[in-house]
Amino acid sequence: MAELPKEYYGSSAFCLQPGDYLREEANLMQTVDEILEVKGRDVWAVGPGATAYEALEIMADKNVGALMVVEEGRPVGIFSERDYARKVILKGKSSKNTTVGELMTREMVCVNRRSTVSECMALMTARKTRHLPVVEGGRLRGIVSIGDIVGEIISNQDFTIKEMEKYILTGH
Repeated sequence: MAELPKEYYGSSAFCLQPGDYLREEANLMQTVDEILEVKGRDVWAVGPGATAYEALEIMADKNVGALMVVEEGRPVGIFSERDYARKVILKGKSSKNTTVGELMTREMVCVNRRSTVSECMALMTARKTRHLPVVEGGRLRGIVSIGDIVGEIISNQDFTIKEMEKYILTGH
């Protein structure tokens, strides 16, 4: 995993630290670590000098919506489908002639392994982001997407509904 420099925690990144809570009523207590246990901790990355086309090929091959951008072993940004749509397609640029470094989002929003599903959802909503790098101890530990978070919420709701139905039908 890539080591994050101390300046990474400056103005270019917002990282939810252990013990930080965005909402007091957070009731979805599953953690990012539990999501990563199921989905895996692989993080696909590309260098800032790669073309948007090369990055899109990797994203298609790995079936992911974003890649971490890493330079000299350190994350320097994130490149997503949204970056491509807004900064290449809409501006008439060529994906084969435009580098990821020109397009990536430099101000990343990240969480830690103990962040909850509720905290992630609140952070994604507030910061209008779809991907959260998981950083702990200055190291990149994984990445969670809006799909991962929504999937957990749906799973939790399904469980709650089944438990309520069971209680109603059996009285227990």
